[in-house]
Amino acid sequence: MIRVTLCGLLIVLLSAPAPAEPVPLSRDEERRLAAGEIVLRDELPPGGDLRHSHGGTAVALVRARPAAVWQLLVDYPNHAGLYPRVVGAEVVEADASRALVRYVVGVGPFSFGFHVNNFPEPARRRLVWRLAHERPNDLFRDSWGYWEVQPRADDSIVTYAMAARTTLPAFVVRAAERDGIVETLRAVRARAEVR
Repeated sequence: MIRVTLCGLLIVLLSAPAPAEPVPLSRDEERRLAAGEIVLRDELPPGGDLRHSHGGTAVALVRARPAAVWQLLVDYPNHAGLYPRVVGAEVVEADASRALVRYVVGVGPFSFGFHVNNFPEPARRRLVWRLAHERPNDLFRDSWGYWEVQPRADDSIVTYAMAARTTLPAFVVRAAERDGIVETLRAVRARAEVR
């Protein structure tokens, strides 16, 4: 029994992307955060084929306590409306170390489903995620990233990093993905600050 548990834990740890260090900010970026801007960088998170992927890393100051932001991020069934065009989110499997979530994206009259493994680290307020390759995924070939919530006085510095490869050509989705990163962080900030 112990061997099976250890093997399962090893599989989960090896399938999750390696954690990244907190994003260091320049003085200009600190000034922009204080002014309410969302700082977007071209940096992709570790964990996949960076040569053929697109995405980025965004950082924002959220006027809410880290615990409140964290609860919002791990409330998977309520992710609809946080991510652009996500109209549904259903937890398929969950335990203390992983939550498999099926997302549905609506584009006009069409909808596409995909599955994501989420690996929460509550003590660090870090949520690492990766496309579940063993499940059906209509639009993505690969996708991975992380959320991180760091305290700053009574507020939070929230980092959202994502990378993706879709079935569509990169030139079609690159700008939409980058805009989506900022939209997602803006939606999280709005929802957290209302709480």
